[in-house]
Amino acid sequence: MSIFICLVACPSAEVGSSIAQLLVDKELAACVQVLPPMRSVYRWKGEVCIDEEVLLLIKTADHLTDEVRRVVEEHHPYEVPEFVAIESAEVSEKYAAWLTTNVRAKAN
Repeated sequence: MSIFICLVACPSAEVGSSIAQLLVDKELAACVQVLPPMRSVYRWKGEVCIDEEVLLLIKTADHLTDEVRRVVEEHHPYEVPEFVAIESAEVSEKYAAWLTTNVRAKAN
């Protein structure tokens, strides 16, 4: 099983924490870290925007990334929420075992 880290920017700690808890409750993520405020600079509808956001680091299994994305899109207030999934190049055996026991198993 491959482990993925999904990056999702949120407009506030409250929104980020809500999505994080939902993902862990549904066993779609073993852990979600809500990182402290950051400044995002991006182009939106032709204008450069600068906003304070928080970043979610979502730890999940490869077979769950599509469902994680769907949950984020359903519960995120942005018209186009960020969702970037990065496959881990290396993960310790103990952490991988812990993650595996804390996410939904792959359906056969």
